Amino acid sequence: MKKGTLKQILLITDGCSNKGEDPSATAGLAYEQGITVNVIGILEDDASQQPDGLQEVEDIALSGGGVSQLVYKKALSQTVQMVTKQAMTQTLQGFVNKELKQILGPEKSLEEMEPEKRGEIMEVVEDMGETCDLEVLVLIDTSASMTDKLPTVKEALIDLSISLNARIGRNRFSIFRFPGKQQDMEKVFDWSPRLDDISTIFPGLTSGGITPTGPAIREAIYQFGRKSLMRSLRHENERGMEEEA
Repeated sequence: MKKGTLKQILLITDGCSNKGEDPSATAGLAYEQGITVNVIGILEDDASQQPDGLQEVEDIALSGGGVSQLVYKKALSQTVQMVTKQAMTQTLQGFVNKELKQILGPEKSLEEMEPEKRGEIMEVVEDMGETCDLEVLVLIDTSASMTDKLPTVKEALIDLSISLNARIGRNRFSIFRFPGKQQDMEKVFDWSPRLDDISTIFPGLTSGGITPTGPAIREAIYQFGRKSLMRSLRHENERGMEEEA
Protein backbone atom coordinates (compact mmCIF):
# COMPACT_ATOMS: atom_id res chain seq x y z
CA MET A 1 0.00 0.00 0.00
CA LYS A 2 1.45 3.37 -0.99
CA LYS A 3 2.16 5.95 1.68
CA GLY A 4 1.30 9.26 0.07
CA THR A 5 0.78 12.69 1.57
CA LEU A 6 -2.29 13.35 3.72
CA LYS A 7 -3.62 16.86 3.16
CA GLN A 8 -5.77 18.58 5.77
CA ILE A 9 -7.41 21.95 6.22
CA LEU A 10 -7.85 22.64 9.94
CA LEU A 11 -10.52 25.32 10.31
CA ILE A 12 -10.67 27.05 13.72
CA THR A 13 -13.68 29.32 14.17
CA ASP A 14 -16.26 30.47 16.70
CA GLY A 15 -19.07 31.78 14.54
CA CYS A 16 -21.25 31.50 11.48
CA SER A 17 -20.03 32.53 8.05
CA ASN A 18 -21.74 35.65 6.75
CA LYS A 19 -20.15 36.38 3.38
CA GLY A 20 -19.78 34.49 0.12
CA GLU A 21 -20.58 30.95 -0.88
CA ASP A 22 -21.75 28.08 1.31
CA PRO A 23 -18.70 26.77 3.22
CA SER A 24 -20.09 23.21 3.17
CA ALA A 25 -20.06 23.28 -0.64
CA THR A 26 -16.45 24.46 -0.81
CA ALA A 27 -15.47 21.85 1.82
CA GLY A 28 -17.00 19.21 -0.47
CA LEU A 29 -14.91 20.56 -3.34
CA ALA A 30 -11.78 20.23 -1.19
CA TYR A 31 -12.64 16.62 -0.35
CA GLU A 32 -13.07 15.81 -4.04
CA GLN A 33 -9.48 16.99 -4.54
CA GLY A 34 -8.11 14.78 -1.76
CA ILE A 35 -8.04 17.43 0.98
CA THR A 36 -9.81 16.65 4.26
CA VAL A 37 -11.51 19.57 6.03
CA ASN A 38 -11.60 19.38 9.85
CA VAL A 39 -13.40 21.98 11.94
CA ILE A 40 -12.94 23.05 15.56
CA GLY A 41 -15.66 25.33 16.89
CA ILE A 42 -14.51 27.36 19.90
CA LEU A 43 -17.18 28.04 22.54
CA GLU A 44 -17.21 30.70 25.20
CA ASP A 45 -16.33 29.36 28.64
CA ASP A 46 -19.79 30.47 29.77
CA ALA A 47 -21.73 27.22 29.31
CA SER A 48 -25.06 29.07 29.29
CA GLN A 49 -24.37 30.46 25.82
CA GLN A 50 -25.74 28.44 22.91
CA PRO A 51 -23.32 27.93 20.00
CA ASP A 52 -25.06 29.44 16.98
CA GLY A 53 -22.58 27.92 14.55
CA LEU A 54 -22.97 24.32 15.78
CA GLN A 55 -24.75 23.03 12.68
CA GLU A 56 -22.41 24.81 10.29
CA VAL A 57 -19.34 23.32 12.01
CA GLU A 58 -20.78 19.82 11.62
CA ASP A 59 -21.92 20.39 8.01
CA ILE A 60 -18.50 21.67 6.87
CA ALA A 61 -16.67 18.68 8.36
CA LEU A 62 -19.22 16.23 6.98
CA SER A 63 -18.93 17.62 3.45
CA GLY A 64 -15.15 17.81 3.79
CA GLY A 65 -14.78 14.18 4.89
CA GLY A 66 -13.27 15.33 8.17
CA VAL A 67 -13.83 15.57 11.90
CA SER A 68 -15.71 18.28 13.78
CA GLN A 69 -15.43 19.15 17.45
CA LEU A 70 -16.86 21.87 19.67
CA VAL A 71 -14.55 22.88 22.49
CA TYR A 72 -14.19 25.43 25.26
CA LYS A 73 -11.10 27.65 25.14
CA LYS A 74 -9.38 25.94 28.05
CA ALA A 75 -9.44 22.54 26.30
CA LEU A 76 -8.43 23.77 22.85
CA SER A 77 -4.84 22.50 22.90
CA GLN A 78 -5.73 18.83 23.44
CA THR A 79 -8.61 19.06 20.97
CA VAL A 80 -6.46 20.38 18.09
CA GLN A 81 -4.10 17.41 18.46
CA MET A 82 -6.95 14.91 18.82
CA VAL A 83 -8.87 16.16 15.77
CA THR A 84 -5.74 16.18 13.57
CA LYS A 85 -4.78 12.62 14.49
CA GLN A 86 -8.36 11.33 14.38
CA ALA A 87 -8.76 12.76 10.88
CA MET A 88 -5.53 11.05 9.78
CA THR A 89 -6.81 7.69 10.99
CA GLN A 90 -10.24 8.25 9.40
CA THR A 91 -8.65 9.18 6.05
CA LEU A 92 -6.33 6.17 6.10
CA GLN A 93 -9.22 3.85 6.97
CA GLY A 94 -10.99 5.21 3.90
CA PHE A 95 -7.97 4.35 1.74
CA VAL A 96 -7.81 0.85 3.25
CA ASN A 97 -11.52 0.27 2.66
CA LYS A 98 -11.18 1.37 -0.96
CA GLU A 99 -8.29 -1.05 -1.55
CA LEU A 100 -10.12 -3.88 0.23
CA LYS A 101 -13.12 -3.41 -2.05
CA GLN A 102 -10.83 -3.66 -5.09
CA ILE A 103 -9.31 -6.88 -3.73
CA LEU A 104 -12.30 -8.57 -2.06
CA GLY A 105 -15.23 -7.04 -3.92
CA PRO A 106 -17.69 -4.25 -3.10
CA GLU A 107 -19.57 -6.27 -0.46
CA LYS A 108 -16.54 -6.49 1.86
CA SER A 109 -15.46 -3.61 4.12
CA LEU A 110 -13.16 -3.16 7.11
CA GLU A 111 -16.09 -3.21 9.56
CA GLU A 112 -17.32 -6.56 8.19
CA MET A 113 -14.02 -8.40 8.60
CA GLU A 114 -13.28 -10.87 11.40
CA PRO A 115 -12.01 -9.14 14.58
CA GLU A 116 -8.52 -10.66 14.28
CA LYS A 117 -8.08 -9.60 10.65
CA ARG A 118 -9.56 -6.18 11.39
CA GLY A 119 -7.05 -5.76 14.23
CA GLU A 120 -4.16 -6.58 11.93
CA ILE A 121 -5.35 -4.04 9.35
CA MET A 122 -5.77 -1.35 12.02
CA GLU A 123 -2.14 -1.94 13.03
CA VAL A 124 -1.17 -1.21 9.42
CA VAL A 125 -3.34 1.95 9.50
CA GLU A 126 -1.65 3.07 12.72
CA ASP A 127 1.79 2.48 11.20
CA MET A 128 0.84 4.45 8.10
CA GLY A 129 -0.33 7.30 10.33
CA GLU A 130 3.16 7.51 11.82
CA THR A 131 5.09 7.22 8.56
CA CYS A 132 3.06 9.04 5.88
CA ASP A 133 3.75 12.68 5.07
CA LEU A 134 1.27 15.22 6.46
CA GLU A 135 0.40 18.70 5.21
CA VAL A 136 -1.86 20.83 7.41
CA LEU A 137 -3.15 24.23 6.35
CA VAL A 138 -4.52 25.93 9.46
CA LEU A 139 -7.32 28.37 8.66
CA ILE A 140 -8.02 30.73 11.56
CA ASP A 141 -11.13 32.85 11.94
CA THR A 142 -9.90 36.30 13.04
CA SER A 143 -13.26 38.05 12.94
CA ALA A 144 -14.10 40.42 15.81
CA SER A 145 -15.43 37.77 18.19
CA MET A 146 -12.13 35.83 18.09
CA THR A 147 -10.02 38.59 19.68
CA ASP A 148 -9.70 37.03 23.14
CA LYS A 149 -9.27 33.50 21.74
CA LEU A 150 -6.19 34.04 19.53
CA PRO A 151 -3.57 33.58 22.32
CA THR A 152 -5.14 30.19 23.12
CA VAL A 153 -5.10 29.25 19.42
CA LYS A 154 -1.39 30.11 19.23
CA GLU A 155 -0.50 27.86 22.18
CA ALA A 156 -2.63 25.03 20.78
CA LEU A 157 -0.83 25.15 17.41
CA ILE A 158 2.63 25.11 19.03
CA ASP A 159 1.56 22.05 21.06
CA LEU A 160 0.30 20.42 17.84
CA SER A 161 3.65 20.95 16.14
CA ILE A 162 5.57 19.46 19.09
CA SER A 163 3.22 16.47 19.24
CA LEU A 164 3.36 15.66 15.53
CA ASN A 165 7.13 16.10 15.26
CA ALA A 166 7.46 12.80 17.12
CA ARG A 167 6.17 11.08 13.97
CA ILE A 168 8.50 9.43 11.45
CA GLY A 169 6.74 10.98 8.47
CA ARG A 170 7.38 14.55 7.37
CA ASN A 171 5.10 17.35 8.59
CA ARG A 172 4.39 20.61 6.77
CA PHE A 173 2.29 23.39 8.28
CA SER A 174 1.03 26.72 7.04
CA ILE A 175 -1.31 29.24 8.67
CA PHE A 176 -3.82 31.54 6.99
CA ARG A 177 -6.32 33.91 8.55
CA PHE A 178 -9.70 35.12 7.42
CA PRO A 179 -10.75 37.78 6.79
CA GLY A 180 -7.50 39.32 5.55
CA LYS A 181 -6.84 43.04 5.45
CA GLN A 182 -7.73 43.38 1.78
CA GLN A 183 -8.77 39.84 0.76
CA ASP A 184 -10.98 37.05 2.08
CA MET A 185 -7.88 35.13 3.24
CA GLU A 186 -4.33 36.18 4.11
CA LYS A 187 -1.11 34.20 4.72
CA VAL A 188 0.24 34.38 8.26
CA PHE A 189 2.88 31.61 8.21
CA ASP A 190 4.36 29.98 5.11
CA TRP A 191 4.83 26.19 4.76
CA SER A 192 7.31 24.93 7.34
CA PRO A 193 8.06 21.67 9.22
CA ARG A 194 7.64 23.40 12.61
CA LEU A 195 5.38 26.05 14.13
CA ASP A 196 7.83 27.39 16.73
CA ASP A 197 8.18 30.79 15.05
CA ILE A 198 4.49 31.65 15.27
CA SER A 199 5.12 33.09 18.77
CA THR A 200 6.51 36.19 17.06
CA ILE A 201 3.65 36.42 14.56
CA PHE A 202 0.52 36.11 16.67
CA PRO A 203 0.95 39.26 18.81
CA GLY A 204 0.73 41.32 15.62
CA LEU A 205 -2.49 39.67 14.38
CA THR A 206 -5.46 41.99 14.32
CA SER A 207 -9.04 40.78 14.54
CA GLY A 208 -12.27 42.24 13.28
CA GLY A 209 -14.64 42.27 10.35
CA ILE A 210 -16.93 39.68 8.77
CA THR A 211 -16.56 35.89 8.43
CA PRO A 212 -16.07 34.75 4.79
CA THR A 213 -15.61 31.05 5.62
CA GLY A 214 -16.65 29.65 2.22
CA PRO A 215 -14.34 31.88 0.14
CA ALA A 216 -11.49 31.22 2.60
CA ILE A 217 -11.82 27.44 2.20
CA ARG A 218 -11.82 27.82 -1.59
CA GLU A 219 -8.64 29.90 -1.41
CA ALA A 220 -7.07 27.30 0.91
CA ILE A 221 -7.66 24.61 -1.75
CA TYR A 222 -5.75 26.77 -4.23
CA GLN A 223 -2.81 27.01 -1.81
CA PHE A 224 -2.30 23.24 -1.89
CA GLY A 225 -2.26 23.29 -5.69
CA ARG A 226 0.10 26.25 -5.70
CA LYS A 227 2.47 24.43 -3.34
CA SER A 228 2.58 21.39 -5.64
CA LEU A 229 3.18 23.63 -8.65
CA MET A 230 6.06 25.46 -6.93
CA ARG A 231 7.60 22.14 -5.91
CA SER A 232 7.41 20.86 -9.52
CA LEU A 233 8.99 24.05 -10.86
CA ARG A 234 11.78 23.79 -8.28
CA HIS A 235 12.50 20.20 -9.32
CA GLU A 236 12.53 21.24 -12.99
CA ASN A 237 15.01 24.04 -12.23
CA GLU A 238 17.26 21.71 -10.23
CA ARG A 239 17.21 19.13 -13.02
CA GLY A 240 18.04 21.81 -15.58
CA MET A 241 20.99 23.02 -13.50
CA GLU A 242 22.29 19.45 -13.17
CA GLU A 243 22.08 18.95 -16.93
CA GLU A 244 23.96 22.20 -17.55
CA ALA A 245 26.63 21.18 -15.05
